[in-house]
Amino acid sequence: MNRTYKINLRKEEEGGYTVFVPSLPGCITYGENVDEAISMAKEAIELYIEELEDRGEFIPDDSNVLEYSLNLAAV
Repeated sequence: MNRTYKINLRKEEEGGYTVFVPSLPGCITYGENVDEAISMAKEAIELYIEELEDRGEFIPDDSNVLEYSLNLAAV
């Protein structure tokens, strides 16, 4: 089954990127660069899903999520 997941990468001051998977609470990982961060995110998502499957729990994904970024001017 194909599932879609949005990931957020936050560049850290000390270097590297922290990755958050919003639809999977607590699914957070880190990579030294963008490519490694994405690779680590894929692995973290796979492990998270495996754990949900083992527990017989619902597996959420982002296939029906619309994402948009807003830029607001400072007041």
